[in-house]
Amino acid sequence: MFERLAEIEARYEEVTRLLADPDVVSDHRRLQELGRERSQLETVVALYRRYRDAQDALEDARALARDADEEMRTLGREEEDRLVAELAQLDQDLKLALLPRDPADDKDVIVEIRGGTGGEEAALFAADLYRMYQRYAERQRWKTEVINTSEASAGGYKEIVFEVHGQGAYSRLKYESGVHRVQRVPETEAQGRIHTSTATVAVLPEVDEVDVDIDWGQVRIDIFHSGGAGGQNVNKVATAVRMTHEPTGIVVTCQDERSQAKNRAKAEAVLRARIYELERAAAAAEQAGARRAQVGTGERSEKIRTYNFPQDRVTDHRVNLTLHSIPRILDGEIDPLIDAVAMDEQAQLLQAVG
Repeated sequence: MFERLAEIEARYEEVTRLLADPDVVSDHRRLQELGRERSQLETVVALYRRYRDAQDALEDARALARDADEEMRTLGREEEDRLVAELAQLDQDLKLALLPRDPADDKDVIVEIRGGTGGEEAALFAADLYRMYQRYAERQRWKTEVINTSEASAGGYKEIVFEVHGQGAYSRLKYESGVHRVQRVPETEAQGRIHTSTATVAVLPEVDEVDVDIDWGQVRIDIFHSGGAGGQNVNKVATAVRMTHEPTGIVVTCQDERSQAKNRAKAEAVLRARIYELERAAAAAEQAGARRAQVGTGERSEKIRTYNFPQDRVTDHRVNLTLHSIPRILDGEIDPLIDAVAMDEQAQLLQAVG
C-alpha cells in the first residue's frame, strides 16, 4: 500500500508542477484535466502526509516515554497512546481512499421513477418519491429538470423521468436504485385497511457522446403529438419524440417540452444513459464472475426499502437500518439512509481486498 501511496504522491507533485507550466496554462482543456486529477489525488496525498507526520511523532513520543524524568515518561506514554489510535484511523482512511473509484461518481444523473404494483396508490407513491428526491437535490444545491412524465388519472405518476445536475450526484443517488415499498391506508380506502404498493427507481449516470458509441442507423425515431400538458400547442404540432434502439429494445419517450428539438435532445440523453448503464452492468457481471453483491447492485427487481406509515418508520433492507419520522425523510432528509448503505459497501470492498 505504501509503495502505491508514494507513487500517488509523486504524481501529485508532477501534476502540481505541470499546472504552473505556461504551455499547460495556455491549453484550457489540458488545464482542466490536470486540475481534476490534482483534486482527486489531493485527499489521498494529504492523508498519506498526515500518516507520515504521525509516525515521526510516535517515534518522538516513544523516545520521551524512555526519559529519565517520570513526568516526561508519563507525557510520552499518553502521547504514544493517542498517536497509535490516530495511526490506526489514518490507516483505515487510507485504505478507503485507495479503493477503486466508480468513474461515474462525479456525473450528473437521470432518475426514472415508475409506479409498480398497487395501481393508483403506486402512482401517488411515485409522486412522493419524486418530491423526496427533488427536496434532497435542493438541500444539496443541485438542479433538477423533468424530462418526461406520464400522469395517472387519480394523480401521481405512472412514470416520471428527470435529470439531476450537481457535483457528485451519482455518487449519492446511485444507492436509491431498486424497488421502494410503501405500506399505508390510501385516501380512497373507506375501511381503513393498509395497502402495500411499490415504485421502482432507476438511477443512471448521464454520459457524453464520447462515453458510449451509438449507431444511429439502428435507432428508430418516431415523432408524434404529445398527450401531456401544453395547451393547444400539443394538438397542433407534433413535438413528442420516441426513440427505439433496435439492438437492445430500449425505448425512450420524451414529450414534456414544446420544442421537438428539445424533446429529441433529452431523449438522446436518456438513451445514451440507458445503453451506457447496460454496458456497465454487463462489464461488472463479467468482471465479478456474475457474482451479485448485496449492496449497490442497482437492480430494479431488488426491494431495497419499506416506508411504513402506520408505524412511522422507514427500513432499508440492505443494511437492516430502521429510521422514524417519515415526513422528514419524504422531505428529503435521506442522507442517513444513503450513508449507511455507502459505508456498508465500503466495508465489503475493504474485506474483498483483504
